Amino acid sequence: MTDIWIVFAIVAAIVVLFIWDRLPVIVVCVGAALALWASGILTVQEALAGFGDPAVIFIAALFVVSAGLELSGVTAWAGQLLIRHAGTSRTRLIVMMMAFVGVLSALISVNGAVAALLPVVVVIAIRLGRAPSQLLMPLVFGAHAGSQLMLTGSPVNVLVAEASKEAGGGGFGYFEFGLVGVPLVIGSVAIAVLFGQKLLPKRMTRSLPPDLSRHACTLFEQYYLSSDVHQLRVRAGSRVIGQPRAAIDLDGLPDLVLITVKNAKGQPARNDAVGEGDILVIRGPADQAAELVGRLDLAVREDTLIGDLSDTLFNGESGLAEVLIPPRSPLIGARFFPGMVTESGDLIVLAIQRQGEDLRRSVTLAAGDTLLLQGTWGALDTRLEQHEVLVVNTPDVVRRQAVPMGAGSKTVLMALALMVLLLATGLVPPAVAGLLAAGIIVTAGVLSVEQVYRSVGWTTVILVAALMPLSTAMEVTGAAKLLADGLVHVVGDMGPYSLLAGLFILSAILGQVISNTATSLIIIPISVVAAKQMGISIQPVLMCVCIACAGAFLTPVATATNLMVMEPGAYKFGDYWKLGLPMLIWFFIIAVFLVPLIWPF
Repeated sequence: MTDIWIVFAIVAAIVVLFIWDRLPVIVVCVGAALALWASGILTVQEALAGFGDPAVIFIAALFVVSAGLELSGVTAWAGQLLIRHAGTSRTRLIVMMMAFVGVLSALISVNGAVAALLPVVVVIAIRLGRAPSQLLMPLVFGAHAGSQLMLTGSPVNVLVAEASKEAGGGGFGYFEFGLVGVPLVIGSVAIAVLFGQKLLPKRMTRSLPPDLSRHACTLFEQYYLSSDVHQLRVRAGSRVIGQPRAAIDLDGLPDLVLITVKNAKGQPARNDAVGEGDILVIRGPADQAAELVGRLDLAVREDTLIGDLSDTLFNGESGLAEVLIPPRSPLIGARFFPGMVTESGDLIVLAIQRQGEDLRRSVTLAAGDTLLLQGTWGALDTRLEQHEVLVVNTPDVVRRQAVPMGAGSKTVLMALALMVLLLATGLVPPAVAGLLAAGIIVTAGVLSVEQVYRSVGWTTVILVAALMPLSTAMEVTGAAKLLADGLVHVVGDMGPYSLLAGLFILSAILGQVISNTATSLIIIPISVVAAKQMGISIQPVLMCVCIACAGAFLTPVATATNLMVMEPGAYKFGDYWKLGLPMLIWFFIIAVFLVPLIWPF
């Protein structure tokens, strides 16, 4: 068997295994790289060269920047803007939603944009009495179109730009993708507005993501913190100064409970001992609170409302977490009381409930008890990873939805602006720009090293790195030339427009059954050789392939985001092509007829 046919066999095996979907994607891709080495087509250095390629480093850095935008509350702020301005009009909602997700996906990738806005769109649908299935597919398709607005929108964009540079085409500028991206977004929005209501199903599903946008208010109501709350200032000479919280005398006042202690600045006090100027936040009847004021020589703060307390306990710096005591927890049998500081010293117990009943005094914890904890977001992330409790809603998820423009948001936006500036001006290579932005985010403490590891989409990174050598093998063995010869032979007499049409159809069909990133790595070398054989510029050919790979609309398995909305939208396999086909036709028109006007043959 010649080297060319070995490469074809490996490509066929990759496609079959992707469709079969029984092996992990990274196993298939790494196996392909090893097969190229084992067959002697590539050296071990060539077979593994993708793992050190600058394009792969850049893609990994983009995941970190995306996670920084989410974790700092920038995407939550964007989502709340959408809720505030979308209104009740279906047309206005779809236009704003798709434009919003389009711009967001251009900055932080399709996966990040859809994951950030998915809960927001579901909430909007429920509040307006609409089926989420009418909105979620336009959300994803808008993200696919928006990925063509900028270089950072998709790994395929990065691969196409790199391929253009290597082939002598000069690459594509950061905003140059927008020349086709803007028409793609406008057309996609028009198709969704005009035909979406008829082509999309109207179904509801039970598996909807939780709405955490009013998380603080929900917890305050659940734990009775939204009524009969009094804030009492510790005056000079008060008998509680220097005492631990547990020693605050509430004897004879059975309906009072200490929620927390704040310092003079209104922030939760971390020291267990009460100091002068601290504020005791008490819940209970006004007459008993008045008796406590006289007993402990306190002063009532009349200038604060419950909203002030909510903002104090739940904001960009600190938050709330509801936890459950599981069976066999080491905390079972421990003495806890509302207002106490945990042993770690960085969390405060605001309330304790047992079977829905509020426990206002020191209790021995039992399995099934629920606790409301308050602390910095960092402390909640760190302490609640332990196996002592079960977290009802993880702080990370809550913060991404409910805390707009939180801690680190200015730093992340600065890092993003710097990356965009460097990419737009070309002052440094893309990998350097991405690493600088990611480095700023990590150095500033917005993301920990562990969060960086979790934020990177390792499947995508390994897929690109492991399949890059396949593109090399197709070129060095002549496999790409053989396929290009066949393609040129079929369409050559009909001119370059027919070549674009052929490449688009080939890429679009393959992209419906395997990853669009994998598709691009297979098609790019073929398209480059075909362009050279026909004596035309590679720029329009590569841009056509890029657009075709973005048009993964017809099946739920085409992209991770298509699958992401399948369950919340109650979609079936056959629902995607109905709206996806008009979208794909529009992408075909742009790729075949508009692209050559912008990048001439």
